[in-house]
Amino acid sequence: MQIVFHAGVHNTDEDRIIKCLLKNRPDFAALGVNVPPPGRYRKLIHQTLLAMSDNAPSPDARDILIETILEEETCERVLLSNENFFCVPNMALRDGQFYDKGHERIALLSQLFPDDSIEIFLGICNPATYLPAQFRRTKYDDFADMAFGADPRDLRWSDLIYRIRENTPNVSLTVWCNEDTPLIWAQIIRELAGIDPNEKIKGGFDLISEIMTPEGMKRFRAYLADHVDMSEMQKRRVISAFLDKFAREDMIEEELDLPGWTEKMVEDLSEIYDEDVFEISRIPGVNFIAP
Repeated sequence: MQIVFHAGVHNTDEDRIIKCLLKNRPDFAALGVNVPPPGRYRKLIHQTLLAMSDNAPSPDARDILIETILEEETCERVLLSNENFFCVPNMALRDGQFYDKGHERIALLSQLFPDDSIEIFLGICNPATYLPAQFRRTKYDDFADMAFGADPRDLRWSDLIYRIRENTPNVSLTVWCNEDTPLIWAQIIRELAGIDPNEKIKGGFDLISEIMTPEGMKRFRAYLADHVDMSEMQKRRVISAFLDKFAREDMIEEELDLPGWTEKMVEDLSEIYDEDVFEISRIPGVNFIAP
């Protein structure tokens, strides 16, 4: 079986992906793709992996999990999502790096499903936006405590990606930038489901509708109706053009303020992030989705 896991990261999704996948559940089921409700597996898999930290899984652990998650339904591919798969927000910067145990969690997942094909999907985002958002979600009153003393300029998503690739080279890894998600949303959903790039899906414009004005969406849908033969790349250029003109400022503006941060800090982090993304796009074995 193909076990597909969308693992976050924090502050990039807010369960939008699983909600869109669930919209398509009946259609995907006809294609051999199962989208179980999160309540069936999030706590269950967390507890199982926690127990595996001390003991190897029992020989029938995999089959019991699959039976519980699928509830006797059959499929070739199962889609799971949990932004806390690596850890809860309080521990995301432990040891002064992004998700220091992330590669270990995926290794445990490989042990749990030894004969299945495992795929990990991961959206990353600019630390200049990720860190303030994460700080607001944690128990910490001091940013230095949340970052475990790390300088934000030293944080690299590529470190996490390299650790995953080096420790679990058998696991398929797909990565994208959250900033690009409005343009590549439909592709992310289709690649998660493992379906044809031209397969129709429900909710392909859900994210755009959140950040575009009603007038903009009305005009956008009218434009699509008049240009039904556009390719995906052409659609992305159209989406970008409409967002330039009709984006809701209240939805795209993000709070970048942290005590002691300056504009120079934000600029530095953004520049470092751009370089880091380029590095990730060149890592062998990584499927990097770009606009």
